[in-house]
Amino acid sequence: MELWAIVEPGKPLQKIYQDDPKPTGTEVLVRVTHCGVCHSDLHLWKGEYDLGGGKKLNILERGVSLPRAPGHEVLGEVVAVGPEATGVAIGDKRVIFPWMGCGTCAVCLRGDENMCDKPHAIGVIHHGGFGSHVLLPHPRYLFDYGNVDPAVAVTFACSGITVYSAIRKLGDTPKDSVILLIGAGGVGFAALTMLHALGYPNVIMSDIAESKRAAALAAGAIGFVLSGPDMIAEVHRIAGGPPAAVIDLVNNGKTTQIGLDVLGRGGKLVLVGVGGGEIPLSTAGMIFKPRSIIGSATGSLHDLKAVIDLAKAGKLAPVPVNPMPKDQANEAMHRLEHGQVTGRIILTS
Repeated sequence: MELWAIVEPGKPLQKIYQDDPKPTGTEVLVRVTHCGVCHSDLHLWKGEYDLGGGKKLNILERGVSLPRAPGHEVLGEVVAVGPEATGVAIGDKRVIFPWMGCGTCAVCLRGDENMCDKPHAIGVIHHGGFGSHVLLPHPRYLFDYGNVDPAVAVTFACSGITVYSAIRKLGDTPKDSVILLIGAGGVGFAALTMLHALGYPNVIMSDIAESKRAAALAAGAIGFVLSGPDMIAEVHRIAGGPPAAVIDLVNNGKTTQIGLDVLGRGGKLVLVGVGGGEIPLSTAGMIFKPRSIIGSATGSLHDLKAVIDLAKAGKLAPVPVNPMPKDQANEAMHRLEHGQVTGRIILTS
């Protein structure tokens, strides 16, 4: 199989070749036809995560070994199955749930494999969709996406379930409340369409790029705010006061501080991105002006089914997608790194 792989952190991806895996037991081999390009792929490529306070998490400390083909938003066609794989057939076209855990602990057995302490995610611990094939340990990670455009359906496995899981953490926030999204990239637009699908019509988007304004308003945002010193005042003007919740899809310290400061009493801040950094936190201030800060990590097997069901029912508007040939993987990463993408780049084979 072919792999556009990280061979050395920060260096261009290299096209390498390995033997095609031969599935055994319950394993399933999928030929990749579509793969989304995510900011998490950029962090993996750079080789480290910023934990704040000068601390870094090296990818090797996450259990990653090189060379590694990134790509965790994956859709493809089943081309081989192990003798014990049931409920799946060669030729099936499926979305792949990438956030696999150990598969045997209590967390995994309830379907929350994304929360397992022993992750086995494709595109991170195992080769992902920047390769021509992906080997899965079990058919339960395959989901039928029906008649949904595969270039859109592939986004459900990361950006789709990530924003669905984050929105569920809003809890009892009234549906007519104003929600602020920080970040108008691929995940930001997925969050906008998901909020609308789940009955939250009043969404403001924010980004550092003025070029995202027209797309945000066309997609149904009630306002777009450019990041800067007047951002909080502008959000309050559009919302008629503090928003009820903020979903921070960047989460780089600066955005997190803005997200906390823009909220009023009882507001919720849901952290999704891994931009890095830290914020000072007044413990007494969290009493005088009580707010909630909630971390949210991808989504579960149950979340992926729910997102696909919304799309099949016609309730989930498609996110903007930008198809590119997989041989342009390095160009795709460059465009994403430099903020030149509205929506999601989809590598196709």
